[in-house]
Amino acid sequence: MGQMLRASRIKGEIGLSLDCYYLFKVDAKILHKETSNDGDHKNLVKDDTVAGVRAKDTISSVHQHELSADFYAKTCPQVDNIVGSVTSQRHKTLPASGPATIRLFFHDCFVQGCDGSILLEAGAEGKVERQMFENRNLGTEGFDTVNLAKAAVEKICPGLVSCADILAIAARDFVHLAGGPYYAVKKGRKDSKYSPSLAGLPTIVRVNLPRANSTITELIALFAAKGLTTTDLVALSGAHTIGFSHCDQFVSRLYSGSTIEAPAMEPRLLQALRLQCPRTGGNADVVVPLDVVTPFEFDNEYYEGIGKGLGVLATDQALGLDRRTETIVREMATDKGKFFAAFEAGMERLGGIRVKKGKKGKSEGIVEGI
Repeated sequence: MGQMLRASRIKGEIGLSLDCYYLFKVDAKILHKETSNDGDHKNLVKDDTVAGVRAKDTISSVHQHELSADFYAKTCPQVDNIVGSVTSQRHKTLPASGPATIRLFFHDCFVQGCDGSILLEAGAEGKVERQMFENRNLGTEGFDTVNLAKAAVEKICPGLVSCADILAIAARDFVHLAGGPYYAVKKGRKDSKYSPSLAGLPTIVRVNLPRANSTITELIALFAAKGLTTTDLVALSGAHTIGFSHCDQFVSRLYSGSTIEAPAMEPRLLQALRLQCPRTGGNADVVVPLDVVTPFEFDNEYYEGIGKGLGVLATDQALGLDRRTETIVREMATDKGKFFAAFEAGMERLGGIRVKKGKKGKSEGIVEGI
């Protein structure tokens, strides 16, 4: 069916070449292993006032607290550079850090707002967000990136920059380092000191995060509740262009046949995925790219793949089939600039969801466990 290939970004044999498609049988332990290959990467823009195509300043009612790109202009003007020094190194040596950090940012903002609460570790009070079932596959590389960046920032600007802001900056950096747009990150988020009470936490997390088999109607409603549009839904899903998924997120659609919940998949991709993800008894460490053509490049190939039946998650493929989203998918598949502009706008709105207020220029302190 194909031959093993050696990926330039990660040591070791990690994949199958399936005609023009790449299907990576990536053992998560290999993907997370540090490498010494610098690879090709873009230098981060150091001036956070330069952002290419700017997102509009239209903020939904759920965006309660005004953020600003120059929030730390007087207190920690070099914060973007400090975080950038960490993300650049992580991108070169540990490529899984990018998708892990971007996903971490999304999970933080969708549950109780962009407050860094996903970073909290369990204490005497009990379990926290990161321990919930829906967060079980969040990569440690994302947490470690924020840890390292926070430590670096604290050396220069102690007690001034929130973990929530550092997470937002790091997510932007990884988008750009993988070939995506560089945009100004608005700052001023305050960290949450506590996760919600344990009694209601599982439900809070479950109802606020999309599932791999959510319907488009459910996704549109969930995003609308956060002040995000249908275009934001499609654009932010584009982060899957450098994303990976464990088999348990899509294995059911490999054996259920074509339905509304499990739309049809390109036959060769289906066959290859079945080899790596058996119906039962599969390797829990195996992950596959959500963009099977250019899995390490932040581009619009994800949308082109949807049009060819190459969506790995049911929700991804459904975006190209539903009348409310299919036109947007086609537009982004044919115009990378339109995708980048929409992604920037979506990330700005995502980063403004229910941010916490606080004394300007002061963070709530280092998040527990960071």
